[in-house]
Amino acid sequence: MASIWCDVLVAVVTALRKPDEQALAQERRRAVERLAEETIREERRAANPPE
Repeated sequence: MASIWCDVLVAVVTALRKPDEQALAQERRRAVERLAEETIREERRAANPPE
């Protein structure tokens, strides 16, 4: 009986952790996109300096 409750508890904890992992993955993706955009802007500024 205890092993069933242990399995249920593990399933609940796993289910609760997945959204956090998904949110972290989405935040990492957004951070990489922001970094890429900033790098592109800096490269364009370096290629076309103001006169």
